[in-house]
Amino acid sequence: MKKKLNQIAKDTNLFLKRYIRNQKKTDLIVPMKYGLFPGGKKIRSKILFDIGQLFNVNYQSLIKVGAAVECIHAYSLIHDDLPCMDNDSLRRGKKATHVKYGESTAVLAGNSLLTMAFEILTDKKFLLNEKAKVELIKKLSECAGHIGIAGGQYSDLDFENKKISKNKIIKMQVKKTGKLFSFCCIAPLIIKQKNKKDIKKFDELGSNIGLIFQIADDLIDYSGDAKKVGKRTRKDKKKGKATLISLLGYEKTIKYVNSIKLKLINKFENYGSKSKHINETINYILSRTK
Repeated sequence: MKKKLNQIAKDTNLFLKRYIRNQKKTDLIVPMKYGLFPGGKKIRSKILFDIGQLFNVNYQSLIKVGAAVECIHAYSLIHDDLPCMDNDSLRRGKKATHVKYGESTAVLAGNSLLTMAFEILTDKKFLLNEKAKVELIKKLSECAGHIGIAGGQYSDLDFENKKISKNKIIKMQVKKTGKLFSFCCIAPLIIKQKNKKDIKKFDELGSNIGLIFQIADDLIDYSGDAKKVGKRTRKDKKKGKATLISLLGYEKTIKYVNSIKLKLINKFENYGSKSKHINETINYILSRTK
């Protein structure tokens, strides 16, 4: 599992470094690279490859889509850390981008990574059916905007220090985190031009994988070691964040997330031995400590 994860991370970062090297040099390149590299564990990209294996999608095509996903993810983290958002000074074991380069530069670097994701998908060297390209861009745009990451972040901030229902918390976390995982699950099907029914099915599977990831993050924040995690922990409680832990308690949240995991694994069993990799990734998401 870790060997494959590391290989995907290496190949994705290599592609992104080469892509940026060929861009016109500007003053924003340095802070953009700071927020993008070395990057996290690339779990979203791993999900993309796991689903890609189910449908025999070309590895290099997945690398390019994964690179676009990582740009979106990095942009969202840079903006999430801003003082006007979650006000975090550490990210992935180093100073947050706004601490290193200033708030205005961090905003512009994040914006630039957001738009670079779509540059990657529209690149002439990305040899893909034009209809599939347009659909990938449409879906990734939705994941990044007000019905996805941005909308989820808005709700996350709006819900602070309020009593929020379980359904609303789940809906918020699916938008904030789950939507990008959904994209990673449906992108291989879009590339292979599968029917809408199958795409909808994998969209829902992706939302649940993303929900598991977010709950795992909340559990790490609740009990994790800041030095190991690479960012502040126990901040959700201090800020009055609406999480399933704050609503259900630690133990019940663990039971709830494990029930989602079992349902997911059962659904992927229909794909036989090919489902081994996605199931390993789902288990890894819940077993991680950072």
